Amino acid sequence: MILMQQNFNDITVLFPEVFDPEKLRQLTAVEPFEESTVRFLNELSLILSKDPRTRAYPDVATFAFFCRKANILKIKEQYGIRSRLGRGVVFHIAPSNVPVNFAYSLLCGMLAGNVNIVRVSGKAFEQVAIICDAIAKIAGRGDYEEVADRIFIVRYDRQSNATALCSALCDVRVIWGGDETIAQIRRNPLPARSFDVTFADRYSLCVINAGEYCNEPNPGAVASRFYNDTYLFDQNACTASHLILWLGDENSIEKSKAVFWDALYKLVKEKYGEIQPVIAVDKLTALYGGAVQLEDIRKMDSGDNLLWRVDIKTLPANIDEFRCSSGYFTEHTIHSLSELSTIVNRKYQTLSYYGFPQSVFEDFIKEIKPCGIDRIVPVGHTMDFSVVWDGFDLIETLSRKITII
Repeated sequence: MILMQQNFNDITVLFPEVFDPEKLRQLTAVEPFEESTVRFLNELSLILSKDPRTRAYPDVATFAFFCRKANILKIKEQYGIRSRLGRGVVFHIAPSNVPVNFAYSLLCGMLAGNVNIVRVSGKAFEQVAIICDAIAKIAGRGDYEEVADRIFIVRYDRQSNATALCSALCDVRVIWGGDETIAQIRRNPLPARSFDVTFADRYSLCVINAGEYCNEPNPGAVASRFYNDTYLFDQNACTASHLILWLGDENSIEKSKAVFWDALYKLVKEKYGEIQPVIAVDKLTALYGGAVQLEDIRKMDSGDNLLWRVDIKTLPANIDEFRCSSGYFTEHTIHSLSELSTIVNRKYQTLSYYGFPQSVFEDFIKEIKPCGIDRIVPVGHTMDFSVVWDGFDLIETLSRKITII
């Protein structure tokens, strides 16, 4: 193949020591949840949990907890894996804004039974180094050679032709990134039977039942969970809420807002640090842009740039176009969840909530049948990873069912 003659010198190989495409093509897929893969991931969990560096990175600790054998076997129970194999080679392109995302994507590819090439962010995240070190440590023991042989973790810049080369090798290409990134990567052709799984730009929101929040015995804990959903990644993660909807009567909403935003501000002041000047300018630009195009828009007084609240009296269909990062929230009062039908489009991903039973959202989905919203989770759980993401069951998508009659 011409591909094998291409130059891979501009690829930084994080695992293993050498990226050998000829060897990669000789590897075969295995059954989903193959036993040695499950044991490998459990070893990975143990090593990461004991690594003193993990204490500084809660996202690594969360990943380690996800990898443990008990959790993997619980996930396995959801699937019938007879007569099913991985699709072959999966090429994962991780996003630049969530350091540990590459590891979750790799995990799904492994559990589905595939050989995996993972391109990590060009940014030198310590979390990436910690996880790659742990994988190398397990591989160095020699007990999991077949599992380790199906893992390739690389880094390269945009000028490299590596995306084209890896695309030509793969059976599935998994792209985590914005719409523009996806469009650029898709310029690199795939083999005829290969396909893309894309995780594009998304918009997320939060709805709070003010009546319930007024009776919350620990309102600060709710604000703390909301902080984790939004500020930990500077509100840049696709799961982070930008629009806050308050449901209830006027008195309970005003009371809830005062308590909630005050508690959140104290957390931000304590944990978040300083806002960069460019972010302050971005927030002002976003406000002015909204003021030009939206009706009845008002910035609530917050005292500094750490937390911006922008109140709107009407909810336009294109509200998802008006957002910023690092603590910029648009809020609006609603009287029924059915009001979301006027704004939800295919860009909507996560709806987080406080003060509602699950049955309310089951009825909401049946009634509204939204073309967007793939996840509905309690406040504090928007970042929780699942093998079902953005409506894709990654175990089923990254494996193939073999029909035997």
